[in-house]
Amino acid sequence: MTSVDAPVLSEEDLRTEAWNGFTDGNWKKDIDVRDFILKNYTPYEGDESFLANATEKTKHMWKYLDDNYLAVERERRVYDVETHIPAGIDAMPAGYIESPEVDNVIVGLQTDEPCKRAMMPNGGWRMVEQAIKEAGKEVDPQIKKIFTVYRKTHNDGVFGVYTKNIKIARHNKILTGLPDAYGRGRIIGDYRRVALYGVNMLIEFKKRDKDSIPYRNDFTETEIEHWIRFREEHDEQIKALKQLINLGNEYGLDLTRPAKTAKEAVQWTYMGYLASVKSQDGAAMSFGRVSAFFDCYFERDLKAGLINETDAQEIIDALVMKLRIVRFLRTKDYDAIFSGDPYWATWSDAGFSEDGRTFVTKTSFRLLNTLTLEHLGPGPEPNITIFWDPKLPEAYKRFCARISIDTSAIQYESDKDIREHWGDDAAIACCVSPMRVGKQMQFFAARVNSAKALLYAINGGRDEMTGMQVIDKG
Repeated sequence: MTSVDAPVLSEEDLRTEAWNGFTDGNWKKDIDVRDFILKNYTPYEGDESFLANATEKTKHMWKYLDDNYLAVERERRVYDVETHIPAGIDAMPAGYIESPEVDNVIVGLQTDEPCKRAMMPNGGWRMVEQAIKEAGKEVDPQIKKIFTVYRKTHNDGVFGVYTKNIKIARHNKILTGLPDAYGRGRIIGDYRRVALYGVNMLIEFKKRDKDSIPYRNDFTETEIEHWIRFREEHDEQIKALKQLINLGNEYGLDLTRPAKTAKEAVQWTYMGYLASVKSQDGAAMSFGRVSAFFDCYFERDLKAGLINETDAQEIIDALVMKLRIVRFLRTKDYDAIFSGDPYWATWSDAGFSEDGRTFVTKTSFRLLNTLTLEHLGPGPEPNITIFWDPKLPEAYKRFCARISIDTSAIQYESDKDIREHWGDDAAIACCVSPMRVGKQMQFFAARVNSAKALLYAINGGRDEMTGMQVIDKG
């Protein structure tokens, strides 16, 4: 039978095919990734002896990246900037490291070229323009006109609600890190859902959510406002999911259906994350808690003989490589505060489930293996964070210790404290802040200059450098 003659499978048949070999559970009836993991993952208490070396493809791609992009970036700070197309989930054509023939393990770039930075003027035009000029590029006058005349930006909205006192405090640096310059929210999308369910099923559930609260004639004015916002936000989410399908199509991936293989599970999850970093310039764009999820697919495919350990390691190496070349258009002032061009793609791992099993899997070892010099070497991204507990498997603790000593590229958080407050499907947003994956978000608060505030208290609210009366004496 040729591909032309092959029967078209229904949505249900596609799910049955993708989920073959997995243990049933509530995850089949509802969007419940945690239940899928608990029903299907395999804890690992052995050592690292099973790990495979880096493939020639991995070594070639990493060297090609370093020679042609990272070296240039180190020399001039910014490799390149897209100045004509505002960023969006499906705004850019496909991009590859070297070529589609070489870069074919885990695909997808933020723009059409590695390390090329997208502009995200929806957040605010002034910072975008400053960053473009500091990178030695010219601003597109038409884009500037759109985002200063026709399109209200996030920055415009924030400044519109600032009070006089907030503006004075901001100007005099009593408060810093306010949300006007760039998005300060920390959110971890549950990108695993794209792989487990496919985008079509996610859209159907979003449509149900949108219609779950019918309009009532006895709504108060406040309730009407919340109802309208609820429906509008769900409509935006559905639009974004449809754009995610377009993004997959650009790379020849059918994201409408669930992932069928381990490689697809990693690829589908990454495409969900890629859509996020293509459209949102956040202070932190964390990756979540994905090792045990990926390992469900790896273990199934390894047992079926579809892949071997070298294949599994190559997939994780390729994913980490992609995470290391995510870039955001930042100003020099931003770089002065946060050295190393970080975006905190925090990958949380290990810890324990609420039923007492360790979440350490073979993929936990594969992730740490990417940090060795034989693979990609140490790097700030992804920000690997181990949920530590003295009861973790001894071999894993020893491996963590060795990699930490060799690379200084791992951070540790208390699994017990996190699990007690946020459950066993939590992850770190940015550097240290836990939350339930896909269910919560944080608004990053401003910083108070305590020393200056103390001086103002002593000086009657007057700034000793400018003489300005910043705080009223009364």
